Amino acid sequence: MTATVDQTPAASAEQARRAVVSSFIGTAIEWYDFFIYGTAAALVIGPQFFPSDSSLASTLAAFATFAVGFVARPIGGVVMGHYGDRIGRKSMLVLSLSLMGAATVAIGLLPTYDSIGLAAPILLVLLRFLQGIGVGGEWGGAVLMATENAPPGKRGLYGAAPQLGVPAGVLSANLVFLLMTSLLSDEQFTSWGWRIPFLASAVLVGVAMWIRLGVLESPEFREVQRTERVAKMPIVEVLTRNWKTVLLAAGTFIATNGIAYAFMVYVLTYGTEELGFERSTMLWLLIAACPVWMAGMALSAWKSDVLGRRRVYIVSSTALVVMAAVFFPLLDTASLPLMALAMVVMGFVLGCTAGPQSALFAELFPAHVRYSGASLGYQIGAILGGGLAPFLATSLYAGFGHSLAITGYFVVLALISLGSILALPETSKQEVKA
Repeated sequence: MTATVDQTPAASAEQARRAVVSSFIGTAIEWYDFFIYGTAAALVIGPQFFPSDSSLASTLAAFATFAVGFVARPIGGVVMGHYGDRIGRKSMLVLSLSLMGAATVAIGLLPTYDSIGLAAPILLVLLRFLQGIGVGGEWGGAVLMATENAPPGKRGLYGAAPQLGVPAGVLSANLVFLLMTSLLSDEQFTSWGWRIPFLASAVLVGVAMWIRLGVLESPEFREVQRTERVAKMPIVEVLTRNWKTVLLAAGTFIATNGIAYAFMVYVLTYGTEELGFERSTMLWLLIAACPVWMAGMALSAWKSDVLGRRRVYIVSSTALVVMAAVFFPLLDTASLPLMALAMVVMGFVLGCTAGPQSALFAELFPAHVRYSGASLGYQIGAILGGGLAPFLATSLYAGFGHSLAITGYFVVLALISLGSILALPETSKQEVKA
């Protein structure tokens, strides 16, 4: 059933453009906030908040707090999904952005272990938890605002907007850290420079909030309200009627998210500590991969409108299996051209697996429980994939002394996602479920 919209075509087109811009900018800033923690965890969080005689122990502790954000994400997805299906997408997007911004700025102001002792890591974990709550509700709402405003036949392309916000956030976070490490000495960066990216979030969130408040509620949710089909307990309905779909949706995302987080976070540590490169070199490699990553997203999202979500996802997931097998062997050559090739191609393939995802998740669930269903599938995939990836990659390398173990882990993740998309039906040619 297509939503009834009492707007002129021009007004509807303008609303769709505003929704897409809001989804991209808001998501990019939320993920900037989320990713600067990951970058900081790889570079400075361990010694600052978890001092230890062992650099490995400090790094593992920092990556463990990174994982805390993923534990909180399903909670944010469930809570904001519930209210997003009951009172609207827009209000939850405003709330998620507010939570993320406040927690990020607070981390930038947080005293270290040397200043306040045990309270420092405890407060850090609590703030990281709040970050996870905020970002847990962001993706589902941003995706629905984009796809539910999309013209016929363009849900994949419009749904790419919030997906593009992810590498845009990575790019912004790493550029800021690169600037800090270039302008400051190691002592200055370690002492106070690492806080600047967190504090800068206050300005960015203010801009995103101004844009987001100007967007109307999505037409499909307004249609749900008009026809009085608002679910009383959307999460219960999703778990009782659509639990298999939720699990398969989560499975399609495990590899994209798990490999991406190792790619974005662990590789910084691996390149500096195991391969002996400067931090700036590894940051530049990641920065170079981000535009290609975004290009892969846009291309595969557009192609999914033409060829179908499932077909594009299967091809992309197969390519990810191959890249999972060769990524670390290429890094281990310690040849910058081959490392750059590995980073760029991996970024492109990750983008191709993420591009059709927004439209796929939106099309899998009916409108009255869509926020809950899409958010839950996404966040389960995130906690099983990205939440554990940097920690497990560090542990596997420490335990086996070789990247082959990490390669095996990557391949398993990629095969899980490939199997999950093979088990799902094609959704692109059907009407969005009412």
